[in-house]
Amino acid sequence: MSHHVVALALPGVVAFDLSTIAQVFGAPDEHEYTFAVASADGRTVASSSGFSISEVSDFQELACADTIVIPGYRPYIRPDEAVVTALQVAHANGSRLVSVCTGAFALAATGLLDGLDATTHWHDAPMLQQQYPAIAVKPEVLYVDNGQLATSAGVAAGIDLCLHLVRRDCGHAIASRIARRMVVPPHRAGGQAQYIEPTPAPAAHDFAELTDWIIDRLDQPLTVADLAAHSHLSQRQLARRFAAETGQSPLQWMLHQRVLAARHLLESSDLSIDGIAQRTGLGSSSNLRRHMHRALGVTPSNYRDTFRDR
Repeated sequence: MSHHVVALALPGVVAFDLSTIAQVFGAPDEHEYTFAVASADGRTVASSSGFSISEVSDFQELACADTIVIPGYRPYIRPDEAVVTALQVAHANGSRLVSVCTGAFALAATGLLDGLDATTHWHDAPMLQQQYPAIAVKPEVLYVDNGQLATSAGVAAGIDLCLHLVRRDCGHAIASRIARRMVVPPHRAGGQAQYIEPTPAPAAHDFAELTDWIIDRLDQPLTVADLAAHSHLSQRQLARRFAAETGQSPLQWMLHQRVLAARHLLESSDLSIDGIAQRTGLGSSSNLRRHMHRALGVTPSNYRDTFRDR
């Protein structure tokens, strides 16, 4: 018996999110899933791209769904209470609820994510955390699967989550078949963290001169004693005051800058991985791999393959 998937298109639905959900679950010549699109009132719904989507069901369609997927939408205001209630009832009756990108704001409005990990597009993650503090928002991951509730990061991460759900429902072979049809990898390496725009430390702080001095010498084996001597402070004074100014210890801050410098060289240079490790003071390719994986969830080679042409 086919698994019935309903995409709930809220006003301002992101067309890409909706179309990728349909691509995974709505292919007419595949029989593992049946697919429908519903809106809050069963009427035409405007997308965020300026065109409208017609011939949709109303939210009563949610009552017969095995899985309900909420694509991203803008502005991500709280849905009508009737829609929130319908989602809560569907979940209580056993339906799996899934959000893609900013669809997490609608799913969060049900209260069902309270106490759980969840994600959304990294740009909107701080707002989701602010509006719903009971949710543990994870901006660094591509998706979070809590079983009957699942959320994905932005844009293409919705494909990653949908294919993951297919693997859960039908097995690896069918998920791989759908991925080949869509010309996407069945599984992407890493998480959302590698796509988050690096935010440099603010220049206006008491240690601005010291941090500039460090960045000019990242290839050197600097110690806290070296930094303290340059600052004319004791090591204890430096550690306390530096952390108060930057939110990190001197060594944590320096490691972060080395990883940022490595990312820049991976994107923009032909240096080998070993060469980049030496240029940034990380010493060896194995050390660079360890710190890149810890920070971004990917290897240096994966990162270079993803961002080299940008």
